[in-house]
Amino acid sequence: MKNPNIAVIYFPGNNCEEESLRAVLASGMDGRIVRWNERKGIEKYDGFVIPGGWAYEDRIRAGVIAAKDPVFKVIKAEAENGKPVLGICNGAQALVECGMIPGLKDKVEMALAPNINPFISGYYCTWVCVKSNEDRDRCAFTKFTEKDEVIPIPIAHGEGRFVTKDAELIQKLAKNRQIIFQYSAKDGKIEESFPTNPNGAIYNIAAICSKKGNVMAIMPHPERASFIRQLPDIELKNNSIGDARAMESPAPAMNVFVSMKKYIVN
Repeated sequence: MKNPNIAVIYFPGNNCEEESLRAVLASGMDGRIVRWNERKGIEKYDGFVIPGGWAYEDRIRAGVIAAKDPVFKVIKAEAENGKPVLGICNGAQALVECGMIPGLKDKVEMALAPNINPFISGYYCTWVCVKSNEDRDRCAFTKFTEKDEVIPIPIAHGEGRFVTKDAELIQKLAKNRQIIFQYSAKDGKIEESFPTNPNGAIYNIAAICSKKGNVMAIMPHPERASFIRQLPDIELKNNSIGDARAMESPAPAMNVFVSMKKYIVN
């Protein structure tokens, strides 16, 4: 069986497409960067990654202009047929703005609002931890992630706070097991306060999947934490110091992409 072929969709202003493609290829899949206006024939791809950055300079609000692009009509149709779609940071914002996440109604149900941070107004970049909130079979992107596993991963955004005016929506997402990753302390404890929750997201939400589990919007950047060499000075990396081969080995966040491959080939 040939490797799955992934389209990394590039919009003007994105800046994480190369890193995202590198993680796709390192996970054992094929792929290429596909411009937003190359819509013809993109249905041939086995899955899609919407990378981070500032599509269309995030005018109006983050991700909203990209979400209105006709390419999302094709991606949405392919997702309804079961193909996996991963939106990272700006890509997550676009998935929320086009209604694919959380996807319970055919309309926008949530927003990614400006960060709430006691020290910095606007863009905030740091390493955080996220905790896997569901078992590995719930989502296309957690096939190799254990429930309650804590993963080191960076954030880099100014509007990453999952919010909603629908008081019942979070209960529905929890009931449907759609809240895949939550911001946590290193020991896995869920603390609503900063810095564990780096942006004030409701319920410490870092990632949400669709009800079918094949679409996921994640604000942290797994492509920037997919190799041991990318990690901060933690035990996992320190054990590999001096070993170039070990430094190039997969870090826990690589499992997001490896899981995507497993979902497709199975």
